[in-house]
Amino acid sequence: MSRVALVTGGTRGIGAAIAKALKAAGYKVAANYGGNDAAAQKFKTETGIPVFKWDVSSFEACEAGVKKVEAELGAIEVLVNNAGITRDAMLHRMKPEQWTEVIATNLGSLFNMSRQVIEGMRTRKFGRIVNISSINGQKGQMGQTNYSAAKAGELGFTKALAQEAARAGITVNAICPGYINTEMVQAVPKDVLEKSILPLIPIGRLGEPEEIARCVVFLASDEAGLITGSTLSANGGQYFA
Repeated sequence: MSRVALVTGGTRGIGAAIAKALKAAGYKVAANYGGNDAAAQKFKTETGIPVFKWDVSSFEACEAGVKKVEAELGAIEVLVNNAGITRDAMLHRMKPEQWTEVIATNLGSLFNMSRQVIEGMRTRKFGRIVNISSINGQKGQMGQTNYSAAKAGELGFTKALAQEAARAGITVNAICPGYINTEMVQAVPKDVLEKSILPLIPIGRLGEPEEIARCVVFLASDEAGLITGSTLSANGGQYFA
């Protein structure tokens, strides 16, 4: 029987690639999304992967959303915490809501989502939780104190939960992508990309969403049972943690 995997922020960018890769690997996949109905419906039509809309920054919404997914697909055995937002600004200009929205969505969602599935995973003695952090959580990034703080927090969450859950057959790992060829990066002016970003990447190119997805598929597999509490840096050599 196919295992059930839930990907938050799973209908666009890296999340969409993860959802599609997990389906290709034989999982029953559910993709959560937060706001773009048109993109979600397009994704559903193209992939056949069911989509579920809720706000991952709300504990109550996550509780209701997970119950709906499990009612339709079965108990969630693989959780990929991918949902995230940016609200960039220099700290001396950052508004309180820019801070709280990013922390709530990018970091708070790990608790909100993992709390819904961890007891079931412990009962079944199996689970895989993969948290999509960022290179900027490892090295920091000017203009992103909120985002960098949240993504660094994800790494601490990963290490702590991995220790708690290991004896129950649950692994918890993080992936830190570098610059990936998604809509967000494609919006960067070409000259900035070529002069200021690509020269920092030793392999000389952006990563592709499918490359991050393959990392997730491995960490979700039975073969990755020895790996927990780890951070996988997928950044083309831009930063060594």
